[in-house]
Amino acid sequence: MNEHKKLRWGILGAARVNERLMPAIVDASNAELVAIGSRRPGAAAETLAKYAPHQQGVRAYDSPEAILDDDEIEAVYLPMANREHAEWALRAIEKGKHVLCEKPMALKVSDIEAIEAAAHRHNVTVMEGFMYRFHPQHARVLDIVHSGEIGEVKTVRASFSFMMKPARRYRVADSIDQGGGAMWDIGCYAIHSLRLFFDGMPESVTAVSKYIESGADTASSGVLDFGDGKYAHFDFSFERARRCEYEVVGTKGGLKCHGVWQNPGDIPVISWWTEGGRQSEEILPIADHFRLEIEHFSDCVLTGKAPALSLEDAKTNCRIIVGALQSAEDGRVVRF
Repeated sequence: MNEHKKLRWGILGAARVNERLMPAIVDASNAELVAIGSRRPGAAAETLAKYAPHQQGVRAYDSPEAILDDDEIEAVYLPMANREHAEWALRAIEKGKHVLCEKPMALKVSDIEAIEAAAHRHNVTVMEGFMYRFHPQHARVLDIVHSGEIGEVKTVRASFSFMMKPARRYRVADSIDQGGGAMWDIGCYAIHSLRLFFDGMPESVTAVSKYIESGADTASSGVLDFGDGKYAHFDFSFERARRCEYEVVGTKGGLKCHGVWQNPGDIPVISWWTEGGRQSEEILPIADHFRLEIEHFSDCVLTGKAPALSLEDAKTNCRIIVGALQSAEDGRVVRF
């Protein structure tokens, strides 16, 4: 429990996601930005000036360790390279900090298990940062599904793609086992969103991928088999026109979320139809899911509530990703 009305945050790194994340902390009703730290000299101060220029008294460190040593900071956001997430999450936990870790939380399930054990020992809250889940449009989608309007869900498809700009080639500079490539960068979103509509682990996964010289994948597609004729299809790429959607098809109809991983200012649109001839398109209010994520996590820490995204959820997503990568590498169905 915390006596403060606002949770005091530090940011571990000057990553590009700060464009969205830093203003979200500043704007959140129950959060306070205390400091940002980066290993690159001057990068923390530059990021602060760029994305939170009117904030007074926020410290900029030329060392992420300084964030962990700052006793005023209660929670950290961790947007470092994928391969560093587990290490720095554990370091932050050992310092008694609550951790919101940018996806993926780790590249191995065993690392998430270590994070879970450490969080329990130090009595801190840890959550994987799938910000899209906090956009209200997904609650509306689930309302429609649970109403029975489209019947029993049988197939879900998630597509996430865009043409990668040269300045973003760092996404594929590392091999897959070092956290590089489309699967760890955007595929984890697609797979996570599919799991909204089916409980538990799939029975198996089948995947194919395109690789480049670094050992990273630039495009992957696959199918999760949840049994009883229930399938979830994922498709993502750095080499295709922008797609940012999922589609759910049931026994009586279907629906589509047209902008799943959108920018905070984008207009949310959901369309749905039924076999009986009903059709609807809903335009929902604009929402900043980054801010909503920060407010949710801060509220969990301040009130002692469990986060909406559990560490069990993080382990399940990691198991599926690792299985999909193995399937693509070996050219076989991987069974769980």
